[in-house]
Amino acid sequence: MSLADIKVKIEADAQKEAEKILEDARLKIKEIETVTEGEASKIESFYANRFSTEKPEVFNRREIVANLDVKKILLGAKQDLITEAFGESLRILASFPEEKYLAFCEKLLKQASESGDEKILVSPKEKYLNGEWLKKYNEKHKTSLTLETVQIPMSGGFILRKGDIDTNCSWDMLTTWIKEEIEADVAKRLFSK
Repeated sequence: MSLADIKVKIEADAQKEAEKILEDARLKIKEIETVTEGEASKIESFYANRFSTEKPEVFNRREIVANLDVKKILLGAKQDLITEAFGESLRILASFPEEKYLAFCEKLLKQASESGDEKILVSPKEKYLNGEWLKKYNEKHKTSLTLETVQIPMSGGFILRKGDIDTNCSWDMLTTWIKEEIEADVAKRLFSK
């Protein structure tokens, strides 16, 4: 055999060997593709089954959260209405006719004053509690209360001061105090079905 024949034979054998390697590789690729498709199908089936079994629970949880959000919004709206109701009570107190306003303040002052020589602080917007009214009050009740020159912003009423101790009889404080006691009843009346 000549060198050329040997070269042709080596090339032919190499070609056959390369084709065999390529064929084995193609078969291996097909085998891997088949296994991979099977695994992918199993995974897809697993998650589809899992989704179908968990779907009602997921929707149930979302519904619970949505219901909680609705209740929270409703509770906030109810709280706003209660706050508005107590705000309206402040407006009503402040708009009492003079006679009723002064009678209420007189009764409140009589209960709050312990020594009869305290100072009274009022709002800069106060219309009825003034020096003339206080003079009449002092004569009637034999006290020596004085009207403080310092004024404090409030919706009405007064603050009674003795030294470092203040007794807050403002409408703001009275409604806050009463709110704590009757808020549940107000809510019941406003929102009972």
